[in-house]
Amino acid sequence: MEYLVNEFGPEHIIKVHNEKIGLDGVLVIDNTILGPGKGGIRMTHNVTEEEVMRLARAMTFKNALAGISFGGAKAGIIWKGGTAEHKKELMQEFARQIKLFTPKKYIAGPDVNTGELEMTQFVKATGIFDSATGKPAKLCAMVGKKKKKCGLPHELGSTGFGVAISTKKAAEVLGIDIKKATVSIHGFGNVGTFAYEFLTEMGAKVVLIADKDGAVYSENGFEAKIMKDIIKNKKPISDYRQGKVISAEEFWKTSVDILIPASVTDVINDKNKNDIKAKLIVEAGNIPMRENVENELFEKGIMFVPDFVANAGGVISSYAEYKGYNSKQMFKMVEEKLNKTTKMVMERSVETKKNPRQVAMELAKEIILAKKNKK
Repeated sequence: MEYLVNEFGPEHIIKVHNEKIGLDGVLVIDNTILGPGKGGIRMTHNVTEEEVMRLARAMTFKNALAGISFGGAKAGIIWKGGTAEHKKELMQEFARQIKLFTPKKYIAGPDVNTGELEMTQFVKATGIFDSATGKPAKLCAMVGKKKKKCGLPHELGSTGFGVAISTKKAAEVLGIDIKKATVSIHGFGNVGTFAYEFLTEMGAKVVLIADKDGAVYSENGFEAKIMKDIIKNKKPISDYRQGKVISAEEFWKTSVDILIPASVTDVINDKNKNDIKAKLIVEAGNIPMRENVENELFEKGIMFVPDFVANAGGVISSYAEYKGYNSKQMFKMVEEKLNKTTKMVMERSVETKKNPRQVAMELAKEIILAKKNKK
């Protein structure tokens, strides 16, 4: 893990243990030059300190590039499954043990297996409303005599909205008319569904959607009324009978203008990388492919928007919640910041002929080091 220790951090690694209730967790506060470290708490059976360190570093760069006053951090709790009561007990004991760092050094948020329920549990355990974001909209507190702050859950669609905004701006830089573009989306959870809805509103034609159960191709796009029912009731995409069910392999072989991987890590890999024919890939999910695969596709002329640029809508929403904004103000902030960041990265990539990830990393580091040198 030595490769993760450099001028950017980490500043603190806090290991949390309580044998009596079976709690093992870690909080990594990577960098607070721009503000308190921000990053979610994931609860999985195999989360490791190294994984949390890597994710915390990614948050450092993501938040810097997004132009918000948050540093980078991340937390992990070993969760092997069990009752809701035990999960709550672990979350609240973890919160109490790291309370010393919240919210000046760390602000929690949702991640794998944690959502607005766990964020409610977290703030109740710390007794500090601002110790976490991603709270339910109905959870509010008075700040001062007149200002009321409420939660802004990620279920509002901030990440998927940001992906759509980033897609449109990247397409614009590359000379792709979003209203004439065909789009495929791999992964149809919270991010994929909202990306679909907002891109469709923008006039893009989504022709191919895959979820964990299968993939459906619809040459003329998907009918809004049917899709509304599928999304609302969380039905599998295969319930869309007006399209053609295709295999997982065929998904990657289908030619589209824009491909949006919004599912799992390394979904684009050595097995399917040569099948991809898209002009632009917008990385809605985290680490949808290894960096060497990105490089290979870039050298072939396929452009991409890196994950920590494209999916920053969620953390921008967290910042809006932290500042006490409402949902309308939040969506406006996501739109403004994603437009600016995507334009900056893609234009510099085109001008310098450098890989967009390399460009984005350089820009993020410039922002952090400029602030560091001012202090």
